[in-house]
Amino acid sequence: MKKIQSQKIIITALENELEQSLIPKDWQIFFSKIGKINATITTMEIIKNYQPEIIINFGTVGSINPSLKGLVEISSVIERDFCAMPFAKRGEIPFANQPVEFFSQNHYNIKPCVCGTGDNFVNEHDRWLIDNNVDVVDMELFAIAKTASKFNTAWRSFKFISDSADENSAKNWQENVANGSKLFIDLISKI
Repeated sequence: MKKIQSQKIIITALENELEQSLIPKDWQIFFSKIGKINATITTMEIIKNYQPEIIINFGTVGSINPSLKGLVEISSVIERDFCAMPFAKRGEIPFANQPVEFFSQNHYNIKPCVCGTGDNFVNEHDRWLIDNNVDVVDMELFAIAKTASKFNTAWRSFKFISDSADENSAKNWQENVANGSKLFIDLISKI
């Protein structure tokens, strides 16, 4: 972990999603790498070592909801790939008294936008996502939100829609991965 400069923290999976040189001086950025385990480890280290007032997650997402474009703020997040049936429904951990959805600090003030997190890149239709009102999909936010909530740390998440979570997703993501950086920087300068 690098020396902290601020109590305002940004967690982003990859350096090509957010150019570090653009970050305002009162914010500190950490790159978690891809996936829920990496995001959990990074979030726990940040909370343990720096006790931030808020964690902001930024990254790219695939859109399930075709009406969404550009930069969106996430109101809540669910887990989309955990499957222990028949002991629990998909997305639920059996034999545990844990929430299955986590809400951002700002969820009352924004239009609902549900993110589904999983450790796979979505590149084909998945009816479960539609049936569960998932708007966008990523690979880190549920882990960040669950860890932050466990340690009573506020969190918010802003995601740039890079693709449509379909057969063209990999190509579209590669073309659009850096396109949300400026939009996000403009937004957090007002937070």
